[in-house]
Amino acid sequence: MALLAEDVDHDLARRQRGYGRGGRMKIETDRVEFVGGIRGGSTLGGPIAMSILNRDHGNWVDRMGPGPLPATPEALTRPRPGHADLAGGLKYDRHDLRDILERASARETASRTAVGAVCRKLLGAVGIEVFAHVVAIGPAEVDPTSDLSAVELRARARASDLACADASAEARMKEAIRDAAHAGDTLGGVFEVVAMGVMPGLGSHVQWDRKLDGRLAQAFMSIQAMKGVEIGLGFGAARVRGSEVHDPIHYDSVGRRFERPTNRAGGLEGGITNGEPVVCRVAMKPIATLKKALASVDVRTKEAYEAAFERSDVCAVAAASVVGEAMACIVLADALLEKFGGDSMRELTRNVEGYRAQLVEY
Repeated sequence: MALLAEDVDHDLARRQRGYGRGGRMKIETDRVEFVGGIRGGSTLGGPIAMSILNRDHGNWVDRMGPGPLPATPEALTRPRPGHADLAGGLKYDRHDLRDILERASARETASRTAVGAVCRKLLGAVGIEVFAHVVAIGPAEVDPTSDLSAVELRARARASDLACADASAEARMKEAIRDAAHAGDTLGGVFEVVAMGVMPGLGSHVQWDRKLDGRLAQAFMSIQAMKGVEIGLGFGAARVRGSEVHDPIHYDSVGRRFERPTNRAGGLEGGITNGEPVVCRVAMKPIATLKKALASVDVRTKEAYEAAFERSDVCAVAAASVVGEAMACIVLADALLEKFGGDSMRELTRNVEGYRAQLVEY
């Protein structure tokens, strides 16, 4: 597969942008270096190894280095509510909570974004495209009645520094972010991930751990600060009758394919893709690091304190949507190879083309 560093760098840069981001993005300018599995701009079939330099690391070597430290660093002992600090400290018996928070940091998603970019390239070779757009930040939401095409939705979202396709909603979102920032507070929101061109048949109904909807939900929920996942109508399906939930099946005799006039299932039925766009929405909680600190307790002295403050964004929903794209790409690429196999791009694409021909003959 043809693969260049710029294929990955593009998504790494998108992950670092977004209205409401904090000072850390001024420190980091992520670029990938391939250190294995690539020769002359093409993958070789072996593991692809990538390195992303963290420019801030040099400032922490004397406090976070793997060898004996020159002096005992000041311990972080005041856990921040909403973070892994206290739960991780209790689990691993660490009393300097920096041992927990550095690994728990969403900085880790840079590597997921890089891997997702490789998977995006693979999916694109068989006609699958994944994009995300922000549909809500705090109380500001996009117009749910919008009938934009997927192409226009993607283009508008990519042109927005909040990844929002609705200009009016974007203005309200920015106002909400500014208000939260002035109050020393943070905001979360909801983004939608859409996969176009997905053929029916990815995933499986036969075992719980092979159901593709379950695999996607787990992948999205594994992203830091995510608290909910919906597929298709999602929770809305629980509030209406079945006749308003399930998608009727039609047959296009000209195109010789089964199709649905609606996509309330979000492209997945029985844990299997059904040929419609895969549509998932992911809810992100407000970032837990607040300038307006919440009450906490020092883990050593047990005295009451305000939680420690690390530099923080006010809102990172747009950036999280890029990570959501990456996770969708990883899961869909895994399901693609699971079904079609192949040791070369030519073999993989031949298998996909054969299957698509089989669907026409069904």
